[in-house]
Amino acid sequence: MRGQPGFWDLDERYVRLSEAGDPLEKLNALVPWEVFGKPLAKALKRSDGAKGGRPSYDLVLMFKVLVLQALYNLSDDQAEFMIQDRLSFMRFLGLGLSDTVPDAKTIWLFREHLAQAGAVENLFARFDKHLTKTGYLAMGGQIVDATIVAAPKQRNSEGEKADIKKGRVPQPWKDKPAKLRQKDRDARWTVKFSKAKPAEEGKPKQVDIAVPAFGYKNHAAIDRHHGFIRGWKVTDAAAYDGAQLQSVLRRNTGSKVWADTAYRSKKNETWLAKHGFVSDIHHKKPQGRPMSSRMARANGRRPKVRSAIEHVFARQKGPMGLFVRTIGIVRAKAKIGMANLAYNFTRFVWHKGRIAPA
Repeated sequence: MRGQPGFWDLDERYVRLSEAGDPLEKLNALVPWEVFGKPLAKALKRSDGAKGGRPSYDLVLMFKVLVLQALYNLSDDQAEFMIQDRLSFMRFLGLGLSDTVPDAKTIWLFREHLAQAGAVENLFARFDKHLTKTGYLAMGGQIVDATIVAAPKQRNSEGEKADIKKGRVPQPWKDKPAKLRQKDRDARWTVKFSKAKPAEEGKPKQVDIAVPAFGYKNHAAIDRHHGFIRGWKVTDAAAYDGAQLQSVLRRNTGSKVWADTAYRSKKNETWLAKHGFVSDIHHKKPQGRPMSSRMARANGRRPKVRSAIEHVFARQKGPMGLFVRTIGIVRAKAKIGMANLAYNFTRFVWHKGRIAPA
């Protein structure tokens, strides 16, 4: 067996990782991690001046651990193991072979304090401000949509479900605190419909598919020009998409707003006009009569624009594996908010790569 690895052995490994195109090295070099120091310190500071739950690790280092979790769909235990196992993770965090690695409990506590402080929204806004300063203004109008983020399914009785919907804690759970801690009373069931494609001539007609889903929704708005998430909100999965339009829209150099039919309502159209937005939201088919050719042509050109936001959700649910493992909407907001922020990080690196010299 060979002896302990020396400095030059480790350095050679890092060189080979760089030559292989380590994505974390690019992320580390381009994202201004220092801008998150003050917001993190403020979020973890108690009113008496004491540090609330601050671990014995640098705050930005711990924040970068959450970024790794968001990018690679890691639980707290998996994150602890992977940081110790992967040189690319260690280099990203600035840790050496002799440095101690945050354990799963430390990671959980750090995220818990950020979630309870509602700090992820502020961290997201801080990076959005950096995007604007570096020239990535929100341009070209906004595209709005929502996607369901799955959570562990709850096996509840009909009586328990009725109590939860009314905002009550089922009586049997009150006597079992351990069971109550494992019950998510904020997530909801919903049904996602998939429209069938028109059947070819001579073939049997296809039917629409209804897929039940349990969890939360990530409502987001991206700017059309750069594709960054600019506004977002987390609700339970049963929340109506159209009611969240006003919550996710942000300032943009373009006035147009694209969205599907769920967002078209008299209330939304009035609000958009009042606040200087121009609605390019998909039209619903009039009841009892055919859609006009003008309306049909307008609808026909909109999906090409709206599809851009589907790429965002596909990235989050595909390579990033977005899934809510936690209990309650406060923690779900932190989890989904970090996924939105991590997506913007990777999008920022992509844009920088486009303008970098060959």
